[in-house]
Amino acid sequence: MTKPKTPSSPQGRRTTKLSSRERHERDCKLCHHQRREEIERAWTSWGDTTEIAKHYSLTRDSIYRHAHALGLFQKRQRNIRAALEQIIEKAAKVEVTAASVVSAVQAYAKINAQGQWVERSERVDMRAIFDRMTREELDSYARTGELPNWTPELLRATRFESNEEVSDG
Repeated sequence: MTKPKTPSSPQGRRTTKLSSRERHERDCKLCHHQRREEIERAWTSWGDTTEIAKHYSLTRDSIYRHAHALGLFQKRQRNIRAALEQIIEKAAKVEVTAASVVSAVQAYAKINAQGQWVERSERVDMRAIFDRMTREELDSYARTGELPNWTPELLRATRFESNEEVSDG
């Protein structure tokens, strides 16, 4: 019985087949960089890839190869709040429209700590409020359009103590 052949290098030494991750880690300048964690943190926090590359004497391509090999794109995508924070922070320094700042703030408010987009809606059941109102409160509401002074407390309790949606309709 013959043994299976082991691949050899051009110099005749035996070599073992490396996984793409092992090959990446062996050859990657970023993997061997003494400030690797700092670089990864800057990139996953939506830092400018070109600026990061210049600052740490790397190439943009090496950063992207490293990010692909180690799955950093998913981490970066979960950290979309950091990108929105940068837009909001720079609003006073660059010419932007009020609408773009408001849009960034609205988007920021809809992303939870896990980086997930969460649509929030509010719904108020006006019939439930009317059912609780006395005859005098109903008459006053019909004349003035103002709800009784106890309704804000009821709305807060409804919004935060139950899982019901709150909206104005």
